[in-house]
Amino acid sequence: MNPIVRSGPAARAGGLLILLGPLVSWLAEFVTAAAWQDPPYSPLHNWVSHLGLTGPPQTAFGQVANSPLGAVMNTGWVVYGILLAVGAFLVFDPRKSLRPAIIMILAVLSGAGVGLVGIFQGSNANVDNGLIALHTLGAQTVMLTGNVMAIAVGAGGARIGLSRRRSTASIALGTAGLTAFPLFMADALTGWMWNIGLLERAVIYPIMISHALLASSIAVRRLPVTPPRTPLPTHATS
Repeated sequence: MNPIVRSGPAARAGGLLILLGPLVSWLAEFVTAAAWQDPPYSPLHNWVSHLGLTGPPQTAFGQVANSPLGAVMNTGWVVYGILLAVGAFLVFDPRKSLRPAIIMILAVLSGAGVGLVGIFQGSNANVDNGLIALHTLGAQTVMLTGNVMAIAVGAGGARIGLSRRRSTASIALGTAGLTAFPLFMADALTGWMWNIGLLERAVIYPIMISHALLASSIAVRRLPVTPPRTPLPTHATS
């Protein structure tokens, strides 16, 4: 099968950028959650986006939110979005077929979505001024396009350089994320809020893990070896 990814150092650099995205976001989440102590942050109960609230303590979407390092989480999300979009442009070659172009579009949409989450907070102030619509748009965009991208990557795994096991895992992750999405939305829209953080992460984490699987495969992929040039024959002179 013809590969749909670029070859050479640029592609490997793109893979590293895509890999750094979820790692940066997870690190920012860990640091920000650890700083939230009053009351202690619960990854199962509390919204993920509440980690990015930089204002004073408030009750937002039915939960007490107090994130002293909200700017750290917001920065992590914005950086993640940029790394994903740039990395996808370096890795995939849209000249090869429609599939890499679709994957690139999904990556850009996902990157823009997570960037919007970091720029526009899910705060009471943004509810009042209407900017919460951009936060919600960003969150739902990355939840949908990110999981669809995981499925598209897995379906084209042989042409990307993924092993059969990683291709199957990527499809399974995207399917699990898409399955969790309506459960998360129903939990939020009905106001039940049962372990909303757990369901939110059930949608988001499959995307992040799929990015790590894709990127690690690209980053360690063997680059094509250029055959040595044949020296020109030398002629004896009399």
